[in-house]
Amino acid sequence: MASSEHGLHLDRRFLLTGVAGSLGAAALPGAAAAQAAPPQRGRYPSNWPAPEPYGLADTRLDLWPREDNSFVLPLELRPRDKEQGRVWMRDTYVNCFTVGGRPLYVATGTTRAPGLTAAGPWNDGIFVWVSRSLRGPWRLVDTTGVRPGAERGKVWSPEFAGENRPGRTVVAPWQEYWHDDRFGKRGQAWAPEVHYFRGRWYIVACMGDHSRKVGSFLLVSEGGVEGPYRLVEGNRDKPFGDLAPGGPDFIEPGAYHHIDGSLYTEGDDAWLVLHNNLYAKFRDDMEDIVPTTNLPTFQQTPYSPEPYLEGAYVFQHGGKYYLLHAAWNRTSVNADGTTRHAYDPPGTGRVQYQYDAIVAVSDRFEGPYSPRWTAGVGAGHNNFFADHHGDLWATFFRNPAFGYWSAPSRVADAAVPGVVRLEWTGPAGNRLYVQRRNRVIR
Repeated sequence: MASSEHGLHLDRRFLLTGVAGSLGAAALPGAAAAQAAPPQRGRYPSNWPAPEPYGLADTRLDLWPREDNSFVLPLELRPRDKEQGRVWMRDTYVNCFTVGGRPLYVATGTTRAPGLTAAGPWNDGIFVWVSRSLRGPWRLVDTTGVRPGAERGKVWSPEFAGENRPGRTVVAPWQEYWHDDRFGKRGQAWAPEVHYFRGRWYIVACMGDHSRKVGSFLLVSEGGVEGPYRLVEGNRDKPFGDLAPGGPDFIEPGAYHHIDGSLYTEGDDAWLVLHNNLYAKFRDDMEDIVPTTNLPTFQQTPYSPEPYLEGAYVFQHGGKYYLLHAAWNRTSVNADGTTRHAYDPPGTGRVQYQYDAIVAVSDRFEGPYSPRWTAGVGAGHNNFFADHHGDLWATFFRNPAFGYWSAPSRVADAAVPGVVRLEWTGPAGNRLYVQRRNRVIR
C-alpha cells in the first residue's frame, strides 16, 4: 500500500512533532521496553501482555501516536485560526460515511471562541469540516445557504436562539448563554459527533460545565450535513437522562446530567451512550430516548478502585463491540522508588500524566466486557472509525489542560485534530491498538 491515502508517503507539513522526532525515543517512558517489536501470530500481531495488577497503565512508545502512524488533519482555517496556523480542537471526532455512493469524511470537535484560551466559560458552538479523503482537502461545510451572514462552517450555536419558531426549537432555554458575577458570559457546547443514520444527519453533543444545564442533547438536520439543524423533542426542557452526581462546585444545583453523549447505530436501531457506564435506546423517530425508570448500564470489568472515566464510545469491528473510555494515567512512587503508572483516582502523590484511551471488548453491545487495556497513550476522549478502504483509525487531541501536553514546551502542539492508525489482533486476539511498530502486513 504505497498511496498517500494509506499513509506510507506522508506530507511532513502535517506530521506529528514532539514525540518520536524532537524528543527522541530515549526521552519517553517505556522507551527501552518498546525497542523490541511486538510478538506476532500468523497474519495478525499478538495481544500485548497487559501490565499487572489490573489497572496499571501501559506507557510503551509503541502505543503513542508517532510520526510513522499518525498525522494532524489539515482542516481549513477560520479567520480565528490564522495566527496559530491550525485549528485548536479538543475531543476530536472524525468519521466516514457513504453518501450518494461516495465516501464523505466529517470532522468536528470542541473549539474555542476568538480571544479565549480554552473552550470555556463559553464557546460559540459547533463547526463541521468535510472531505472526500482522510488526507483532505478538508473544507468547512458550506453553511452560506443556511445562514448567509454567519461564520462559515458553524452549524449550531447558542447564539442561534433567535431562530426558534413554534413547533421548531433550535436552541432550548437551558442551552442559551447566561451571565453571572463569577464568570461573566457562560455556556458552551462540548464533544460533538456527526452521524449519518437512515439517510439523515444527526449531531449529538453536550452542554458543558458552564451551561445553565449540563448534559447531552441531539440535533437533527432538515437538510444536508450543513443543516439547518434543530433540537429533538426530548431535549426541549433538559438534557438526556436524569440528574447525575458529580461536577464542579460552580454548577448550579440540579443542573448536572450525564455528559459526553455518543451515538451508536446498528441496522435501523440507535442507542445513546452516556459517560461513563450508561446507555439508552432511541425511539424509532429519534426524537427522544425510550422512557425507562433507570437507564441501563454496561456490564464492565471495573478497576479497583474505579476512577472517573469520560468519553464513552462504542465501535463494532469483526463482530465484536469495543467500549472506549478516556482515563487519566496518574504517576506515583512505588515503595521501591520506581514510578507507578496507573488509572488511579486522584490522591496524594498522584500526578496526572497522560489522558489515555482504554478499551474493552464484548460479544454483545451491553456486555459483559473484558478487562480493559491501554489502546493509545495520550489518545483519550476519541473515537474509532473505518476509512473508505476499510482501514481503522482513532482520533486524538493531546489534552492541554493537565499532564504531559500541558508542559510549556509542548502546549503549543496540544489541542489538535489528530488521527492515528489502528491495528487489530485478529479474530482470536480481538484487540485494537494504536498501530505498533514493525507490524505484520495484513
